[in-house]
Amino acid sequence: MGKRMAIMVVAVLLLVGAIAGIKVLGIMKMIAASKAPRPPVVVTAMKAEYQNWQPRLTAVGSMRAVRGVDVTTEIAGMTRSVHFKSGQDVKAGALLVQLNADADIAQLHVLQAAADLARTTLARDQAQLAAEAIAKAQVDSDSADLKSKLAQVAGQQAIIDKKTIRAPFAGRLGITLVNPGQYLNPGDKVVTLQTIDPIYVDFYLPQQQINQVALGQKVEVTNDAFPNKAFAGKITAIDPKVDTSTRNVEVEATIKNGKKLLLPGMFARTAVASGAQKRYLTLPQTAIAYNPYGSTVFVAVTPTKPEDKARKDENGKPLLQAKQVFVTTGPTRGDQVAILKGVKEGALVVTSGQLKLKNGTLLRVDNSHPPADEAHPTPQEH
Repeated sequence: MGKRMAIMVVAVLLLVGAIAGIKVLGIMKMIAASKAPRPPVVVTAMKAEYQNWQPRLTAVGSMRAVRGVDVTTEIAGMTRSVHFKSGQDVKAGALLVQLNADADIAQLHVLQAAADLARTTLARDQAQLAAEAIAKAQVDSDSADLKSKLAQVAGQQAIIDKKTIRAPFAGRLGITLVNPGQYLNPGDKVVTLQTIDPIYVDFYLPQQQINQVALGQKVEVTNDAFPNKAFAGKITAIDPKVDTSTRNVEVEATIKNGKKLLLPGMFARTAVASGAQKRYLTLPQTAIAYNPYGSTVFVAVTPTKPEDKARKDENGKPLLQAKQVFVTTGPTRGDQVAILKGVKEGALVVTSGQLKLKNGTLLRVDNSHPPADEAHPTPQEH
């Protein structure tokens, strides 16, 4: 029995020793791993540089024709001929549609004949009055009859003129569905006519910004249909009343549209230049970490430890070290933010990857996919 107990004790001791050895080896490997140099964190970075900013008041608006109307017929009639094509540019007074006026013209001839007879009668009676052959009352009656006949002729001529539909002003015609032989009732739409050079842009600004706009102030307009083109204009009207529901005021700008690219009803982004240019040190907004205790950025600097200074990346470039600094931010413009204090010109600032950093972390800069840094970004659809 004693021999068995001794064997069991030896076996237990060997098992405990084996477990302890395994644990010791694991701890030694962990210690060795902790002493091994950590790989650098890959980030994007850019130098802080000064830029000239033009203060702007931005808003969205809609384009409106300087003159726009649906050309209609004032009188009923059958369409005899159409003298335009859809989308055509026409001058003021250009003939658009001619309605059938044969019966009206015949009636005009009847009235003109009656007026000619009345004129002849008046001339004959005036001659007889000079010879004292008739009373003056007869001449007065003939004169009134002639005026009545001439008025009837003028009225009939006005009816005929209404059956000739002309462009009330110069502009571009829309699409028409009117065809020869079609009967038109009073008020029926013939075609849309729009004057689009120049063109108006209507937009709204908050009431607190109204002191920054004035008549004649320059305006720049962009549209998604022409993403790389800006259209220049100026403010031509400011509504004298503020909308009580939104506390906004309507502003009208006139935009040059010589190539007639802009059309009424289009969406527009407007930017009104306000004040003199200002010079700011700028960074992408992604570089700023906003915290309750202040805004910070990470600046890439030369490592302080000699062993870190000697380390290089796979391209043979020396590694950098992260240093967290507090900054004071100013106004923003698109993807950019102005830095008023905390960073100097030329400092290499981390623009993405800050969540993996702390003071002293080694960095490797890779700007193959930098964050957006546009002053006037446009929405991207993917």
